[in-house]
Amino acid sequence: MNMKRTWSVVVMCVAGLLCSSCSVRRHIPEGKYLVNKVTITEDRKAPRKERISSGDMETYIRQTPNKRLLGTNFYVWLYTKANPEKHNGWNNWKRRVGEEPILINDKLTAQSIRNLKIYMDSRGFFSSKAVCRIDTNYRRRRVNLDYRLHQGQPYRISSIDYEFRDEALKEIILPDTVNTLLKRGAPFDTKVLNEERERIAEKLNRLGFFNFSVNNIEYEADTLGGNQQVGVKMIVKQFLLGYDEQGNPRQENNAVYRIKHINIYPDFDPTVVRIDDMKTNQLDTVNYQGLNIIYNNRLNLRPLVLRRTVPLYPNTMYNSATVARAYSDLMSLGYFRTARISFREEQSPYAQPNYVSYVGHHADTTRRLVREGYLSCNIICSPTLKQSFKIDLEGSTTSSFYGLKTTVGYQNRNIFRGAESFDVSVSMGYEFMKMRETKKKRATEYGVTLGLTFPRFLLPWRMPNLRTILQPKSKVELSVNVQDRSFYHRTLTSAGLTYMWQNSHYTSFMLRPIDINVVDVSYLDPDFLSHTTNLYLINSYKTQLMAGLSFSMTYNNQLKNKGLNATMIRLNGETAGNFVGALAHLFTHPTYEPNDTYHKIFDIRYSQYFRFDLSMARKIMLGDKCALAGRLYGGMAMAYGNSTSVPFDRLFYAGGSNSMRGWAPRALGPGSAPITDTEFPTQLGDIKLEANLEFRFPIWSILQGATFFDVGNIWFLHSNPDQYSNDAVFYLKKFYKQLAFNTGLGLRFDIKFAVLRLDWGVQLYNPNMPAGERWIKKLRWKNTALNFGVGYPF
Repeated sequence: MNMKRTWSVVVMCVAGLLCSSCSVRRHIPEGKYLVNKVTITEDRKAPRKERISSGDMETYIRQTPNKRLLGTNFYVWLYTKANPEKHNGWNNWKRRVGEEPILINDKLTAQSIRNLKIYMDSRGFFSSKAVCRIDTNYRRRRVNLDYRLHQGQPYRISSIDYEFRDEALKEIILPDTVNTLLKRGAPFDTKVLNEERERIAEKLNRLGFFNFSVNNIEYEADTLGGNQQVGVKMIVKQFLLGYDEQGNPRQENNAVYRIKHINIYPDFDPTVVRIDDMKTNQLDTVNYQGLNIIYNNRLNLRPLVLRRTVPLYPNTMYNSATVARAYSDLMSLGYFRTARISFREEQSPYAQPNYVSYVGHHADTTRRLVREGYLSCNIICSPTLKQSFKIDLEGSTTSSFYGLKTTVGYQNRNIFRGAESFDVSVSMGYEFMKMRETKKKRATEYGVTLGLTFPRFLLPWRMPNLRTILQPKSKVELSVNVQDRSFYHRTLTSAGLTYMWQNSHYTSFMLRPIDINVVDVSYLDPDFLSHTTNLYLINSYKTQLMAGLSFSMTYNNQLKNKGLNATMIRLNGETAGNFVGALAHLFTHPTYEPNDTYHKIFDIRYSQYFRFDLSMARKIMLGDKCALAGRLYGGMAMAYGNSTSVPFDRLFYAGGSNSMRGWAPRALGPGSAPITDTEFPTQLGDIKLEANLEFRFPIWSILQGATFFDVGNIWFLHSNPDQYSNDAVFYLKKFYKQLAFNTGLGLRFDIKFAVLRLDWGVQLYNPNMPAGERWIKKLRWKNTALNFGVGYPF
C-alpha cells in the first residue's frame, strides 16, 4: 500500500469518527442533554498549603462524561447503533463495547454538591460551600458542568491534650509527640487526625503491642471557645476484652506480646485444608533453630534457606516491621506464589500473669508494669510453578529496513532445593534491508545465556546480618552471542558475578565485581568501513577484552504507588581495564605499532574505559485511567589508557522502540553530521542526551493508546577533524541545535502478565539532513519508523 492510499484510509476513518460524533445528537431524548465535560474549580483564594485540590474531589462527583476515542463520542454512537428490539450477538457486542449516554440528572448533580460540601467539612472548612455552573449547548444537546468550590475560613486547632486510660502508654506516646502530625493553628482536618492515629498505632505495633489498633484512639473536639477554634483531646483507650452479661464493656490495659512458636508450611496446597489440628498431626515436622517446618512426605526447601529468609525467632517481642520484612523476603525468593503470616494468642506458660517494665528493642522504661502475652505464628506458603517459559518479541521497521528479535527463556526456580533460580534464554535476531541497490541484505544474530541466582551473597567470608540490606542475591552468568552480519562476524562471550540487594526505600542495587567480556571479530569486510576515515569507529570493531566492574542503583516506587503518581531513577556506572592493566604492566611487554602502543592479555588487547548513564522517569496520573509520563536520559563514555576508542557494544545509539521512535536503532546521529550512505545503520557516539514525553489513555478493554514526543541525539566526545566532522562532536554552545524531534502514536495491549506495544514514530526534525531540509514538511514513509516492543518504553 503506497503512502497516498494509506492517508486516504486515515482520512476516511477520521471522517467516520467525526460523523459518528454528530449522529449522537439524534439519539438524545427531547429535553435531555448529554454530559460533555465536568470540571472542578478550586478556591484560588485559599492559601496554597491549605487549598483542596480538584484531584481530591473527583471521586465525589456522581456523574462523569462518557469516555471518548480521539475526542469523539464513538462509544456512545456505537451503543446507540444497537437495535433495542434485538438481542443477538452483533447488537449485544455494540452494547458491551459502547456506553449508554450519560444524561444530566439534577438529583445526581445536587448529590455531588452535597458530597463536595461534606468532604470540605471533613477537612475543617465548615463554612464552605459548593455550587455547580451548568453551561448548556441547546443546538448540540450537550452540557458542561463546572463545580466551583468556596472553602472559606477553616476551624483551626487551638490546643492539643491527651487522656490516657491506659497509663502505661503515656510514657511511650508523650515523648514521641515531637513527631506528631497535629499542629496548633493547623486546620481541624479529620484526614490528618486519622493519619496521626495510624502513626501511633504503627509505632506501638513495632514495640510489641499486637492488639493495639486505630480503634484504641479517639478524639474529642471542643468548639465552645468560639472564633472557629477547636480544642482537640486525644483519648488512648484500653483493650476491649468483650462485654459482660449486662452489656457493660470489659477492658484491660494493652499488653505486649512475645512470640512463642513459629510454624511454617512451605508447601501448603490451598485445595487441601492442612492447618487444622487433626491433619497437622499427620504431617512431618523439622525444628531448625526455632523454626518448626511442617511438611508432607518430602521437604522441597532446605531448612537453612527458610531459617535465613524468616527473621522471626521464638521468645522475641512481636514487631510488625519484622513481620512485614518476613513476608517480603519470602516472596523475593521467587519460589512462592503466595505467603500469609498469621498470629494466634496462646495461654501463658506461667500460673500468674507475667509483667514487664520495658517494651521494644531499646528497653524503653514505662515506669509501669505491662502485661506480657504470647503468640503462636503460622506462616503458610504456596509454591509457584517450579518451571516456566517466556517469550519476548521486539521489532522495528522503516521504509528501508526492518528487524525482528525474539527471546525464548526457561526458568527452574528451585534446582538445588535452596530456592536457586536457573535461567536459560536463547535469542534470535534477523534484520533485512529492503533497498534494491543493497547487495547483502540479511543479518542474523544468535545468543545463549545461562544464569544461576542464589538467594544470598556468595562470599568467601561470613556476612554479618545487616538489617539495612534486604533480599540479598547473587547471580553467576555466562553468555555467548554470535553476530553474522553482511560485513562482519563477531562472537561475544561474557561471564560475570552480580550481587543484588534492596533497602527499605524502594531502592535496589546491583554490583558486578567480576564482569569479563571478550569480543572476537573473526571476519571484517575491508569494504565495510572503507567509506569512513573515522578511526575511532574502526577501532571499536576490533577484537577486544573487557574486564572490569559495574554498579547500578534504581529507585522505583511504581509498584508501591500502582495507579498513582510514580517516579523511577536509574544510575549505571562501569569501568574496565584497570585491574587487568595493572597485571599487564607487571608481567607483559607492550606492543608497538605506528602511532600506538598498548598491552595485551592472552594475546588480546584489553579495553580501558569508563561509562555512566542516568535516567529519570516520572508518571503523573490524570484521573483514574489517563497518565502523562516523561523521561530524561543522559550518558557518557570515554576511553583512556590502553584504548583509543570505547568498544562498539558500550557506545550509545539512538532510535528503536525505547529511544527516538521516529528512527530505527542506530539510524540517528551523531550530531548534525551528514547521513552516511551505508546499508546497515551504524550511527554510534560517546554521549547521548534524550527526553521523552508520552500521554497514555484508555481505548477499550485491554487496548490502550498513547501519543508521544521524543527529542535527543548522540555525539562524539572529542574533536578529531581527521576522522569525523566537527558537526558530530558535542559542544555546549550548539548541541541544542542538533537535537532531533519526532512524534507519533502508539497502541498498548495489556494482557495482565505483559504489555505488548506498537509505536509509529514520525520524524519532525532530522539534524543529519542538509541545512534547509531538516524540518520534515511532507509526511513520507521513509521518515517514519514502526517499533514493536514488550513493556512500556520507560
